[in-house]
Amino acid sequence: MGILEDNRHLEELDKKHIWHPFTQMQEWIADTPVIIAEGQDCFLKDIYGKWYLDGVSSLWVNTFGHRRKEINDAIKEQLDTIAHSTLLGLSNVPSIKLAEKLIKLVGRSLQKSHPENVTSLSCNPPQPPLEKGGEGGFEPVVPDTSYFRLAKVFYSDNGSTAVEVGLKMAFQYWQHKGVEGKHSFLSLNNAYHGDTIGAVSVGGIDIFHKTFGPLLFKMFKAPSPYCYRCELDKTCPDCKFACLTKIDEILYHHAGEIAGLIIEPLIQAAGGMITSPPGYLRGVRELCTRYNILMIADEVATGFGRTGKMFACEHEKVVPDILCLSKGITGGYMPLAVTLATDAIYDAFLGEFRELKTFFHGHSYTGNPLACAAAIACLDIFEKDEILKKLENKIKILESWLENVLELSHVGDVRNAGMMAGVELVKNKETKEPYDWYEKMGWRIAYHARDNGVFIRPLGNVVVIMPPFIISEQNLNKLLQVVKNAIIALTE
Repeated sequence: MGILEDNRHLEELDKKHIWHPFTQMQEWIADTPVIIAEGQDCFLKDIYGKWYLDGVSSLWVNTFGHRRKEINDAIKEQLDTIAHSTLLGLSNVPSIKLAEKLIKLVGRSLQKSHPENVTSLSCNPPQPPLEKGGEGGFEPVVPDTSYFRLAKVFYSDNGSTAVEVGLKMAFQYWQHKGVEGKHSFLSLNNAYHGDTIGAVSVGGIDIFHKTFGPLLFKMFKAPSPYCYRCELDKTCPDCKFACLTKIDEILYHHAGEIAGLIIEPLIQAAGGMITSPPGYLRGVRELCTRYNILMIADEVATGFGRTGKMFACEHEKVVPDILCLSKGITGGYMPLAVTLATDAIYDAFLGEFRELKTFFHGHSYTGNPLACAAAIACLDIFEKDEILKKLENKIKILESWLENVLELSHVGDVRNAGMMAGVELVKNKETKEPYDWYEKMGWRIAYHARDNGVFIRPLGNVVVIMPPFIISEQNLNKLLQVVKNAIIALTE
C-alpha cells in the first residue's frame, strides 16, 4: 500500500472498530476522522501531515507540550528498572517519592492558609442558618490543626476514580466514627465529577447524567453559582450570595444525612466554564466547617496550575478535607490520579484486622511507577521553569481577548479562571436566548477553527480555550484570533 492507501485504511479501521467517547458515532462514521500521528510542543500532526494548535491541551491534560524531554527521559529511565508493580501488599520507589513531593507541595500551596479552613470533625449540633447573604459569621471550633491537614496520598488512575475514592472515604469515615445516618452527599447543579456511577451520582449535568438516573444514589443538590444564568433569578453582587444561603438551608435541615459536600473549586469546567464569584468558595468551606460536613475538593481539572495558582483552593485560602487530583499531574503522558486526605480521616481507618476498618478500594495500576516517574518530572518542571510566574502575562492576554470578544453580537458571556476560559454563545444577546442544542453552534465553530489549524472542543454553546501552559505568546494570539474569526464567521 502507498501512504494514501494506508491512511484511508486507518480511517476505515477506526470507523469499523473504535467507539469514541462523548461522540455520536453515526455522525462520526459519515465524516472523515482526524487521526493524530505526531505531537510536538503545542502542536498535533495528523496522518496527512497537517499541523493543529492543541487548543484544549488534549482534553485538559497536556501542560508542558508534547514530547517534553524531561518527562520522556524520566519514563525511559524508569523503564530500565520496572514498568509496574502493585501497591497491594508491596510498594515502589517512584510512588513513595511522588507522595512525599505532593504532600510538601500541598503544604506550601494550601496549608499555609488559615486554621479555620479545616473541619473539627466533632459531632456539633446544627446551628440556625446564617443571615441572608452568608453574613452573621461564626467562629469554628478547631482542635490541633495539624491533625486536619492533608497528609495522606491514595493513588488511582483517573479523575473519576479519584472522586470515587473521595466519596467512599467520606462515607466510610463517619461509620468508623460511630456517626449513624450520614449516607448521602451534597453537590451543585451543573457539576461534573466523572463518569463512574458514584461520580455521576454527584454530577449535575442532565445531558450527561439523566439517562443513568435509576442507577444513582440519593443526593442533595444546591444551585450552581452560575451568575450569567442565575437559577434564583438574582443579580450578582446584589444577590448577597443567595446560592450560598441555599447551601446553608440544606445543611441546616439535612447535615445529619450528609457525609460530605463535593465541589469543583472556582470553576465548574465541564458545566460550561462556570466561574463562581469571589468569596463563594470560602463561604462553602465555612459552611462545611459549621455543619461538620467533609469538604471534598475536585481539582481534577483545576489542579496543577490551571487557574494561575497550583491549586484553585489557594485563591480563597481554603483547605479541603479531601482533595482529588488527576489530569495535569503527569503532563498528559500517563493515567494517574491521587486522592489526598487528612490524618484525621486516615486514622479513622486504623484498627485490628478483625475490625474490618480497612479501606477496601484499589486498582490494578495503583501507584504505577511509570506514571509516578512522569509526575515527579512534571512537578520538577513547575519549579525549575517557574511555570506559574510565566503564566501571568499569558493570562492577561487571554483576559484581554475575552473582553474583546464579549463585544460581539452573539457572545453573551465570557469567563475564566487563569488559563481555563469559556465563551458562551447566544442567539439573542439582549434576552440571553441560547442557540438550540441541535444547531451545534459550538461544534460548527470548532470545525471552522480546525479547518484553520486550531483544535478546540466546545461544551454545547460554550467555546472552550485551554491551551498548554508553555504555549508561546505568539501562538496563543494566533489561537485566539482563529477562534474569534470562527465565531464571527458562524454567528455574524
